[in-house]
Amino acid sequence: MQSSVEVKSPLQLTSQKVSRFKLTQAGKRAALGYLFLSPFLILFIVFTVIPVVQSVYLSFTYYNMLQPAKWVGLSNYSVLFLEDDIFIKSLKNTFIFAVIAGPLSYCLSFLLAWVINTLKAKMVFSLAFYVPSITSGIALSIVWLYIFSGDRYGLLNNWMLSWGMISEPILWTADPDTIMPVIIIVSLWMSMGTGFLVFLAGLQNVSPELYEAGSIDGISSRFQELWHITLPLMKPQLLFGAVNAIVGAFGVFDIAVAISGMPSPNYAGHTIISHLFDYAFIRFELGYASAIAVFLFFVTLGLGRIVMRLLSSKEQ
Repeated sequence: MQSSVEVKSPLQLTSQKVSRFKLTQAGKRAALGYLFLSPFLILFIVFTVIPVVQSVYLSFTYYNMLQPAKWVGLSNYSVLFLEDDIFIKSLKNTFIFAVIAGPLSYCLSFLLAWVINTLKAKMVFSLAFYVPSITSGIALSIVWLYIFSGDRYGLLNNWMLSWGMISEPILWTADPDTIMPVIIIVSLWMSMGTGFLVFLAGLQNVSPELYEAGSIDGISSRFQELWHITLPLMKPQLLFGAVNAIVGAFGVFDIAVAISGMPSPNYAGHTIISHLFDYAFIRFELGYASAIAVFLFFVTLGLGRIVMRLLSSKEQ
């Protein structure tokens, strides 16, 4: 029997060489890309991935920084959800704050950015709304504590007394019924931060030609332009702002402590981060604090994934 040998034509040999050359070039470009990306990847792994993994491990241990971590299994989580009444209270407070302040700050940031984008002095107004977000929450709370002071010299109490709306001063930051509304109001005032700037940048990137084409197609009002043109083109910015609002809403701490103290009266201003801070840096029960952190991580991760499904498109 004669063995058949496949003879390749010069054209096939040339095409194989070209394909190998393309693969080599693509590999070099990929390697160069990973080389430039490596500083970020190293820092991300060292300061984000490794601490998260370590926190997950510590959440199954008893660890007080003085003794080696002792494996306790699911004890921290069982105590957290079944025996820790203060955590349940902080969970309720945090979700109330997140449900009210999160969507309000998100919508308010976008609406203000949308209005400011139409003004001539947009840079001045942008700076005016953005400055409170980069100022220390403790420093700004001094101003708000004067406004919500519980005596008759407090700005709000003085105004309401002079107008006959109340007969005696209201203890705004000491009454459990008014602590959370005060925290929400102050947080909303300070919420014009990164999300606000991203919305403003996204609005400025929408081409005016699209609005002109929309007017030709029958769009006659600003709200129709917003719904049919602006919002569909700003899905990446809307997604970033939503994730940022979720993280900010569940991470409230400085303002709550500055307004109501720690612990707050009847734990009315106690949040999940306050509970975590208490066990991590006051009681030094780092295993239990890690369990709280892991729970908060998965809550924000789950809500972030839901928002990404709602606001991301197939093309992204």
